[in-house]
Amino acid sequence: MQPLPFTDPVELNDQQILELRDFLKRLAYSAGEVIRPLFRSTLLTENKSDSKYDPVTQADRESEASIRRLVRQHYPSHGIYGEEYGFDVGSSGLTWVIDPIDGTRAFVSGMWHWGTLIALFNGQRAVLGCMYQPVLDELFIGDTRTSHLIRDNQSTRLNSRQVSEISQATLCCTHPDMFTSEAGLQAFRSLAASSRMSRYGGDCYHYALLAMGLVDICVENSLKPYDIQGLIPLVEGAGGILTTWSGKNAAMGGQVLASANADLHERALAILRPAALD
Repeated sequence: MQPLPFTDPVELNDQQILELRDFLKRLAYSAGEVIRPLFRSTLLTENKSDSKYDPVTQADRESEASIRRLVRQHYPSHGIYGEEYGFDVGSSGLTWVIDPIDGTRAFVSGMWHWGTLIALFNGQRAVLGCMYQPVLDELFIGDTRTSHLIRDNQSTRLNSRQVSEISQATLCCTHPDMFTSEAGLQAFRSLAASSRMSRYGGDCYHYALLAMGLVDICVENSLKPYDIQGLIPLVEGAGGILTTWSGKNAAMGGQVLASANADLHERALAILRPAALD
C-alpha cells in the first residue's frame, strides 16, 4: 500500500471544522449501518497475513466502501487512505483516513471492543477524528480542542483524568505480543509493572475510555496511520496527550503512547523513550 506522506498543512477555519465534523458523523453512521447487521453473523473471513492471523471480513470491506462513496460524492477533491482499499491522493491536501473496523479479531470473536476509526488529516496532523461503536451506538468524536460522546442523541463533553503518578494509573494495551523488539517489550513491562493495574484486549476502545476519564495510559506498537489518526483528536480534545515513544507526532503510527495528561505523559515517556525506534 502506498504510504500516506507528510505535506504542507491545510489550515481550516472554525466554520470549516464544524461543517467537516458534521460530515464525519455522517461517515461514521453510514459505516455503522453496514456493519451492525453483520456483527455475530456467519461471515466469510480471510487472513491477510502469511505470518500471523490478520482477519478481514465483508463488514470491513463494505463499510470502507460506503465511506469512500460519500467522500467522493461530497468532497471529490479530498484524498482517501483506508486499510482495505489503499490511497487515493486527491487534490485538496486533505485526506480522510479510515480503519473500517479496528479490532477485527474482536469483531469476528463476537466481542464488543472494536470500532470504526475515521480521521481528517491536513498534511501534518489529524484535525478531526472519531471512534464509532455501532452496536452500542457510541460515537466518540474530537477536534483536538474538545471531545464528546454522542449516544441516544445526547452529547456529553469528555475530559481525561488528572492522575499524574504512574503508580495511580490504569494502563491498557491491545496485547503484549505486539512488542516485536526485546527492548520495546521490556520497556512496556517496566511501565506496566509501575502502574496500578493493566488491562488488555481493547484495541481502539481503550483510547475512548481514556478520553472518558476511566483509564490513564494506552501503549501500542507497530501501528499504521489508519490505526491511530482517528483517535488523536479524540484524546487531545479530552485533555490527553498522544505521541510516539520519543514524544514526536504520532500521525504515521509506529510506537504510540497516549496519556491522560501532560505530567503523566512525561513520566511514561521517561520509561519508554530508551526503546523508541523513531
